[in-house]
Amino acid sequence: MKIHYISENNSVLNHFLGQIRNINVQNDSMRFRRNIERIGEIMAYELSKILPYKKVEIQTPLGIKNTTKIDADLVLCPILRAGLPLHNGFLNYFDHAENSFVSACRYHPNNDDEFEIRVEYQAISDLNNKTVLLLDPMLATGQSIVAVHKKLVENASPTEIHIVVVIAAPEGIAYLEKNLPENCHLWVASLDEKLNEKNYIVPGLGDAGDLAYGSKL
Repeated sequence: MKIHYISENNSVLNHFLGQIRNINVQNDSMRFRRNIERIGEIMAYELSKILPYKKVEIQTPLGIKNTTKIDADLVLCPILRAGLPLHNGFLNYFDHAENSFVSACRYHPNNDDEFEIRVEYQAISDLNNKTVLLLDPMLATGQSIVAVHKKLVENASPTEIHIVVVIAAPEGIAYLEKNLPENCHLWVASLDEKLNEKNYIVPGLGDAGDLAYGSKL
């Protein structure tokens, strides 16, 4: 798995990353969603640099212009619900892409810190021979992403899978490297320090889904 870290050089990306972490800014859920969306736009631009392209001729009002266009069938797949603002950012740039949706959540059968991942709702398009962009703001343990990846390739053979996360913990990256195939790319906006005893990212930002859409039962 090839890993791309895209906040190592200063850019407006780091400005937005700072805002989504800031407890004095987080209480504005609309601003939080919009900042995740803008981070998605920046990450979509960076990812677009390694996609395949083909030469095309464009008819302008005054003549012909030789240029290039993306030569890949893209499918955007956010992990619900936290992945929706990130999906919006990618869809702003890859507006021609197909879209699939999958939900994944932590289930605590014993009401303690131990959990398993449940992949429930799914609306998946044909992924055969396509480039899948799997979108989730937070990469903590990595178990959700691996579970969703397993569901996506259960009956399909994508050409490539690009996993896009805003904030990642080293433990989650190690888990993906161990459990995902070589044709996967991982895009990370910001690498954090560690997971705490409850498997939350530190320093992180809290629960991205709650910050975007309100707390859940």
